[in-house]
Amino acid sequence: MKKTNAVRILDQQKIRYELIEYEVDESDLSAVHLAKTARIPIDMVFKTLVLEGDKQGHFICIVPGGEEINLKKAAVASANKKVAMIKMKDLEPLTGYIRGGCSPLGMKKSFPIFLNESALIHDQIYISAGVRGMQIKLSPADLIKVCRAKVALLI
Repeated sequence: MKKTNAVRILDQQKIRYELIEYEVDESDLSAVHLAKTARIPIDMVFKTLVLEGDKQGHFICIVPGGEEINLKKAAVASANKKVAMIKMKDLEPLTGYIRGGCSPLGMKKSFPIFLNESALIHDQIYISAGVRGMQIKLSPADLIKVCRAKVALLI
């Protein structure tokens, strides 16, 4: 398995993790499909979403893969009045990552990060390793520590 920026950050911080590889279906990059393919419970798979607020600019929300983000709750958490998902064409220039391989770790720039509070009920969760076909399994506490995430209600 090749080392991604996200994995290098975990190594530098001496964070314990496990890499999980799975087969990618380019026609279905959803977290639900990933969970089925990798045989991971969907409530443990967390997707990384990039949003833009009217007051605070860009920020990241990490939410369960089978759920939709609640934009009003994301706005409250991020101290914005209105927020919206960024356009897909803006994802790679902004973060360095592509759809289906966007990790909250190792982005081009540092953004405020919010983790949905449901992550805390699990001992381990899965996030993107920064490429399609690879997930990182780690504790929510370690994810919070390494990316300085704030816990919030986002769904």
